[in-house]
Amino acid sequence: MSILLVGGLLLLVMLLLLSGGVWIAMTLAICGWVGQAFFTSTQPGPNLFSSFWESNASWELAALPLFIWMGEILFRTKLSEEMFEGLRPWLNRVPGRLMHTTILGCGIFGSVSGSSAATCATISKVALPELVRRGYSEKLALGSLATAGTLGILIPPSITMVVYAVAADASIIRIFLAGFIPGLLLMALFSGYIAWWSWRHPDQVPPADAPTTWAEKIRASGSLLPCAALIVFIVWVLVAGYATATECAAYGVVGSLLIAAWGRSLTWRNFWDGLMGATRTSCMIMFILAGAAFLTKTMAFTGIPRELAEWVESMQLSPYALIGVLVLVYLVLGTALDGISMIVLTSAVVLPMIQKAGFDLVWFGIFVVLLVEIAEVTPPVGFNLFVLQNMTGKDSNTIAKAAIPFFACLVVCIVLITVFPDLVTILPDAVMGKEQ
Repeated sequence: MSILLVGGLLLLVMLLLLSGGVWIAMTLAICGWVGQAFFTSTQPGPNLFSSFWESNASWELAALPLFIWMGEILFRTKLSEEMFEGLRPWLNRVPGRLMHTTILGCGIFGSVSGSSAATCATISKVALPELVRRGYSEKLALGSLATAGTLGILIPPSITMVVYAVAADASIIRIFLAGFIPGLLLMALFSGYIAWWSWRHPDQVPPADAPTTWAEKIRASGSLLPCAALIVFIVWVLVAGYATATECAAYGVVGSLLIAAWGRSLTWRNFWDGLMGATRTSCMIMFILAGAAFLTKTMAFTGIPRELAEWVESMQLSPYALIGVLVLVYLVLGTALDGISMIVLTSAVVLPMIQKAGFDLVWFGIFVVLLVEIAEVTPPVGFNLFVLQNMTGKDSNTIAKAAIPFFACLVVCIVLITVFPDLVTILPDAVMGKEQ
């Protein structure tokens, strides 16, 4: 039987299972079992057990539950509110004023939590009521919060980056470093649109607050110091090589617990809730990774990735044509799947194609993360849309429409890193040297 026909049949099985509401992890494992049982001579049972063990018995993957737990701690204590309050005085004279706190707040909190949903929920809980109370456009606020919340998966440390690095067998540290410049670029695009919109609609922006002195600004910024120190410390020990990504995640958990305890916002209740929330999320992600690892073995036994890579090469697609096709594929997947599922579902097939086409896997990781960000605000399965819908009572389609201009900013960022790939690779190459 043709290898492409086998791939088509497995894809059909996958779509049927997903449309029937079967869990992503179970869908992946079932497809892997069908592929090995009916289209190869190997025994699926032993491969299933070895795949589930090998995919989770990873020291690097231990960073995942720790980063999730760190985000849960910050989400359930008042540390996030203190960060927001510390940013406010510095933005009083900027066009758009307090609206920029959504971007900066999401960028800062996202760099510590690594979770898009946690970033969106935390900053929205603090920023949205204040912005509406002061007379800012609710539509603009909703759009900025929905999309800026996705910075949690682009600015390191990021759960999605860890998952991609494990799936691609790439360096977590290099991918973390590669996310900084695109993350800052995206924040600049978001803030630039807010400033432009505020300049075009001055009647929909409240007047500036009373000027504050430098002493008052510095005093207000004191609330930023604990979390800022934690971020700087984690990034420093990671870049300097004093700790691995997993050890940095452990430092982040301990640091966030100490800061929350010092600020007297840590209770046994939110400690336990954060631990259980991190456990549930971590188990879900690891289950998905295990199913994906089994499917990856099936792909290897059937030879589908190799066949696809050779097919792509035979078509002589230009790099931009290949990237264009992949953008369409991921945009379609983003309407039905969450970001992590998108990565693990496609990595077995897409990564060999990318390597065959000569793309850098670190660059492609940031490219995929940006596409995952778009998926976070794409109906019907947009996690950030669901978060804001639950918090505001607004329909998710209404929030999605409000996010369209910021959605365009994401597209612009993807175009820029595609045309200028050095925006992604220059920092990891400068810090760690070029990969051989």
